[in-house]
Amino acid sequence: MKFPIGIQTFKSVITEGYVYVDKTAKMYELISMGKYYFLSRPRRFGKSLLISTMKAYFEGEKELFKGLAIEKLEQEWKQYPVLHLDLNTGKYKSKESLYNVLSDIFDDWEEIYGSTDEKKDLELRFKRIVKRAYEKTGKQVVILVDEYDKPILSAIEDEELQEDYRGTLKSIYSVLKTQDQYIRFAFLTGVSKFSRLSIFSDLNNLKDITFNKRYADICGISEKELHTYFEDSIKELAEANSITYNEACDKLKETYDGYHFTPKTVGMYNPFSLLNALQDGNIDSYWYQTGTPTFLVQMLRNKDYDLQNLQLDKIPAKTLSEVDSLKSSPIPLLYQSGYLTIKDYDERFRLYQLGFPNREVEEGFMQSLLPLYTSGDESISTPYIARFVDDVMEGRPESFLSSLKTFLDGSSYDLAGELEIYFQNTMFLIFRLMGFYVDVERKTSFGRIDIVLHTKDYIYVMELKVDVPAEKALAQIDSKEYLLPFAEDERKLYKIGVSFSSKKRTISEWKCVEAS
Repeated sequence: MKFPIGIQTFKSVITEGYVYVDKTAKMYELISMGKYYFLSRPRRFGKSLLISTMKAYFEGEKELFKGLAIEKLEQEWKQYPVLHLDLNTGKYKSKESLYNVLSDIFDDWEEIYGSTDEKKDLELRFKRIVKRAYEKTGKQVVILVDEYDKPILSAIEDEELQEDYRGTLKSIYSVLKTQDQYIRFAFLTGVSKFSRLSIFSDLNNLKDITFNKRYADICGISEKELHTYFEDSIKELAEANSITYNEACDKLKETYDGYHFTPKTVGMYNPFSLLNALQDGNIDSYWYQTGTPTFLVQMLRNKDYDLQNLQLDKIPAKTLSEVDSLKSSPIPLLYQSGYLTIKDYDERFRLYQLGFPNREVEEGFMQSLLPLYTSGDESISTPYIARFVDDVMEGRPESFLSSLKTFLDGSSYDLAGELEIYFQNTMFLIFRLMGFYVDVERKTSFGRIDIVLHTKDYIYVMELKVDVPAEKALAQIDSKEYLLPFAEDERKLYKIGVSFSSKKRTISEWKCVEAS
C-alpha cells in the first residue's frame, strides 16, 4: 500500500496509486448546498488535499473520480475556470514578501486570462482577473484559497508587519463579495479565524463550517475510515511490534486519535501521524516533530500561565473561534493549531472544555515547555530518568526528590515571574512527562493542595513553598487536613513539604513523612 504522506495533489494521489480516503460525497454535499465557505483545521490535517480535490472536480476531470462516491452523485461534470490561491509557499518575513507572492500568482493568471500593460494594485488586478476569466470562458469562476492566514500567522510576533498583511489580505478577499456575479464557488481554509481581518464581517455570506457537525469529518481520518482503508496495515503494524491486533488499535487510538472539532461528534485521527505510523510500522511522534509553536510555549511561560488550566479553563464559543492577537490568551490559537481540542461543551453558557487530543500532542507539548522551566541539562540521560520513574513507582520519595533537585539545578535567572506558579508548573511538567497522573491545586474543604501525585501503589501529597522552611509546608498539610480525601484509599500515603529557593532557583530542602 502506498501512503500519500506529503502528497497534497489529488491527481497525483489517484494516478500514482496512493490510497485515498474518499471524502467526495461530503465534498459534493458541501458544493451543492452553498457558494461561499470557510474551514479551519490544524496544519497537516488534509486541507490542501481537499482543496486540490475540489479543483479537479470543478475542472471537470471526471476520470480521476472513477470508483469514488461522487461518480454516482454528479451527472453533468461541468468545467469552470479555477483560481487556486495557495499561500503555503511564502516565507513572509517582510512587507514585500506577501506582495511578491500574490503578484507572482496573479502574473500566472494574467497570462491565461489577459491583462492590461499597466500594473495596478493587487486588489484591482485580482478583481479584473476574476472578471476576465468569466468573460473568456463564459463560466463563473471558482476561487480556492489554501491557508488564507499563513502570512498573518507567520508575522504573529510582529504586530506592525501583521497589520500590514491584514490590510493587504482584506483588500484581496473583499473581491469575493464585489465580484459575486462572476463567482460560482469560493472555499477558504486556514488554521485560525482572525476576526479583525474583517472578511468574516464584510463577507456575511461566507459560511463558517469549522464547528458544523455535518462536516466534522471532512478532513482527517475517522475510526470507521481507519478500518475501512487500512485494516491490513494495522495487522502489519501489530506484527512488526510483536503485539496483538487489538493492542495495535489501542495504541493508534491513544497516540493519534481524539480530535473533536465540534461537541459530541466522532473523534478524528491526525492523518499525517497515522499514515507515517502505518508506513513505518512504528508508533512515534510525527506531527509534532514537523513544527514547534515556540512563540506560544514562550507566551505560556511569560504569562505565568497555570499549565493545569490548559485542560480546566472553559472557553466561550466566540473566543474559541476567533483570534485577533496573543495579548489576551494563547488558548484559542492553541486550539485552532491542533494542540488542544474540544472535550466537552456546556450548552447553557456556550462554554467549551478543552484538553490535549492524544498522547503524541500532550507529550510533545510538554517537552517543548520543559526547557523553559528547567536547566535543560542534556546530561540527564534516559537511565537517569528511568531511575526517577522507578523511585516514584516503588515509594522512594527521598530519592526522587533528590532527582527533582538535579532537574532544577542551574535553571536560568531569565525565568522570571510568579515563583510559586513557576515551581508548580515545573513539577507538573516533569511528573506528566514521566507518565504519572498529577492533580495541581486540588480543592479540599479547607484549601488547595499544591500537588497530588498518584501511582498504582502510592499517593504523594505535596505542598510547595518559596523561601519558607519545608517544615512549615509540611505543617500546612496537617493544619489544612489535606490528607482527609485519601483516608479510605488503600495505597500508601506520603506527605511532603518542599521549599524552593528564589535565589538559587531550585529545591533548597524537603521534608517527607509517611502518613499513619
